[in-house]
Amino acid sequence: MNICFIDNTNFQYNSKDLYSEKLRGAETVLINLSNSLVKLGHKITIINNCPKSENINGIKWLNINSSFEINDYDLAFANADCRLFNLVKSKKKILFSHSLQSLEKFIRKKQLFAYLKHKPKVCFLSEYHLKKRSKLLYLFGNINLRYAVDDIFLNTNLNDNVDKNLAIFTSRQDRNLDLLLKIWTNYIYPQNNGLKLLVTDNNLNYKNANIFKRKLSSQHDLIDDLLKARIFLIPGHKAELFCLAAEEAKELCVPIITLGKGCLSERVEDGKTGFIARDEKEFAKYTLELFANDSLWKEMRNNLINIRGKKNWLKVAENLIKQI
Repeated sequence: MNICFIDNTNFQYNSKDLYSEKLRGAETVLINLSNSLVKLGHKITIINNCPKSENINGIKWLNINSSFEINDYDLAFANADCRLFNLVKSKKKILFSHSLQSLEKFIRKKQLFAYLKHKPKVCFLSEYHLKKRSKLLYLFGNINLRYAVDDIFLNTNLNDNVDKNLAIFTSRQDRNLDLLLKIWTNYIYPQNNGLKLLVTDNNLNYKNANIFKRKLSSQHDLIDDLLKARIFLIPGHKAELFCLAAEEAKELCVPIITLGKGCLSERVEDGKTGFIARDEKEFAKYTLELFANDSLWKEMRNNLINIRGKKNWLKVAENLIKQI
């Protein structure tokens, strides 16, 4: 098929930036999915705010602000904005949704007219995502897609250099990091002051409770940090529709403790690959138990090792094409 992706960020990027800290989940997904579709034999064009129009690894990148010919495509994907479909002609259209946009907000963001005009299917990232979106906003069909992580995570060799006292949080700081810090300082650290928490937070101002700031940098540095951690702590958040951060931790075989908010209950198999706590105190209890109980931790780590690598972007792309 002749496939087009359309995206419009306020920063420049292309596939050369795949492991850069400037990319968010949506841009990483676009690059990985397009690369996999090329491997399956499809012709791919990406229209976005790339530095310049060029061909990279068999994919045509077109700068969205430049003059380019409006071609016919078999399939077009738009990232989060139905109005982007106005830039192309396509027989079939799919909208990537990365938010729980209400009908009121959908109209306020001037999406409704373009939605009714182009009639795209909507791509959902989790059961939580599907249940929370208004049925009026996927009138023309939907696709269920579960993302994978970058190949760099799948190809990384695990090691035994795990700090038995280190927990880590690598999601965005607005995804209930404040709640995690509250649980840590009130219920976890007072019970064991030898434990450490490493978090991604540009505004971190904690000087006590062994909470440390991790630098937001490349995927290579992120992998190094995850490999050192014994536990991945993430309460979850209503805006988490898939949570690549948790999926990355899983692929590096770090057991996860969560409150299950948003889609996080779908990222963890309770009691096997981590714990889904019912409240803050139970979250702390599970954390302290997993730090203290080596046999339980090794059991969960082995469970994660057994399922490692079973999902990759090539399989995601194949599943997507089956649903078109």
